[in-house]
Amino acid sequence: MERYVVIVAGGKGLRMGTDIPKQFLLLQGRPVLMHTIDAFRRTYADIHIILVLPREQQDYWRSLCEQYEYGADFEVADGGETRNESVRNGLALIPDGTEGIVGVHDGVRPLVSSETICRCYDAAAQTGAAIPVVPVVETIRRIMPEGDSVTMNRDLYRLVQTPQVFSVSLLKKVHEECASYSFTDDASMLEAVGHPVTLVDGNRENIKLTSPADMKMAEGMM
Repeated sequence: MERYVVIVAGGKGLRMGTDIPKQFLLLQGRPVLMHTIDAFRRTYADIHIILVLPREQQDYWRSLCEQYEYGADFEVADGGETRNESVRNGLALIPDGTEGIVGVHDGVRPLVSSETICRCYDAAAQTGAAIPVVPVVETIRRIMPEGDSVTMNRDLYRLVQTPQVFSVSLLKKVHEECASYSFTDDASMLEAVGHPVTLVDGNRENIKLTSPADMKMAEGMM
């Protein structure tokens, strides 16, 4: 069974306070996106990697690969106007009829562990859809329509990470059916058409880098 990962990297770095897109910022001396790719390469040497980048960022990415002598094998798809469109563009590079498993991963989650990746791919091979989650450790409150708030039972909630992993044929089919709708992630799309999603343990370090504080935490954890 073939393994694929579509790594979506279309950030602009606005919350980072920099003109450099966040996936290209340096983390321990190398661009974040290279660390993200390496996490999958370390786990599965034969995985097919598809990067989704805005067209206007692709030349810059190629120059970074030359500068850092980065020779990992990957394909590049054009980013879309929305995340869903970007994922569809990445999926289009996987031949129709492929019997395999594909993960969709945020390009700015470089600290995903091999254990998390394996759990997601193994579960998706059995059930068709699996996502990594971690428990909520803070107290959470729900804002009510009247303006009041109430404490919620945090044991009933989980924080969702990536990679979200699916059967290739299933994810392609669902993206075709839901092309005109907007979803925050691919698991929500599957649930909308009635397909269950398996939850597996993520790793707490697998944070999404969106602010300077996140970069400092990532440096420390690495």
